[in-house]
Amino acid sequence: MPGGTRRGKKPRDYTVAGEWPYAVMDGVRQAQVGQAVARALSEAMERHGLSANALATASGVNRQVISNILAGTVWPDMFTLVSLEEALDEMLWPRHTEWPTSGDGARHQPIPSHRRSGEG
Repeated sequence: MPGGTRRGKKPRDYTVAGEWPYAVMDGVRQAQVGQAVARALSEAMERHGLSANALATASGVNRQVISNILAGTVWPDMFTLVSLEEALDEMLWPRHTEWPTSGDGARHQPIPSHRRSGEG
């Protein structure tokens, strides 16, 4: 299986502390990217004032798939992401190769501290 056994877990299952999609994640970058996509999607939908139903209509992506991405229960595919990006006219894929390297040598996504603590 591509990705080994790590793909058997859902992206949100890699949460170490906090709440999805603003949680602190362990070092599995694929899960961090999944979280960053879910966060970007949620924030874009909020900026555009779109519900999952409205975005489903605009993008051709099933409403349940959108809800599952937001909840971190699926690994979204490229066809789905590009369809959502086109409908939103925004990039959802993070620039994960530019994330800072931490003391453990792994790259970790920066998450605003006000979001991690549940504020804002």
